[in-house]
Amino acid sequence: METNINKVGSIMDHAHTAGSGYDILRYACLPDLLGKDSHSILYVMGKNIARNLSFSSIEEIIVFFKDTGWGDLTLIKEKRRELIFELTGQPIENRMKTNIEQEYRLEAGVLAEAVTQLKNAPCECIEEIKQKKNSIQLNVLYSK
Repeated sequence: METNINKVGSIMDHAHTAGSGYDILRYACLPDLLGKDSHSILYVMGKNIARNLSFSSIEEIIVFFKDTGWGDLTLIKEKRRELIFELTGQPIENRMKTNIEQEYRLEAGVLAEAVTQLKNAPCECIEEIKQKKNSIQLNVLYSK
């Protein structure tokens, strides 16, 4: 059976869905299916998604996050070996209003790999949920 991971660009261009179906799959079905390893697997899945796309600027990453419906990604600060992003918007606010366990490992994996492409250096991303600000802080660390 052929996989669709190498068709992410085509999926982004042509398949758009709305509603809670995505959230049910993401926050109920996938964690149930993946079990205790779901955080690690979702992170790797995010990296694999980004490997099948080409990013040449921060702006392209921001547009990708918006187009996927993940929220509004903003570069907050650039340090010597770290980029600090904030993910906000209606999707984040809506999830924060629910009583579900949330994680943003898929987004963190995509962001880590996308920045790897820009910096041409290995990157890892750590996410922190900022409940009071209705935002997610994503810290991308890299070395040269």
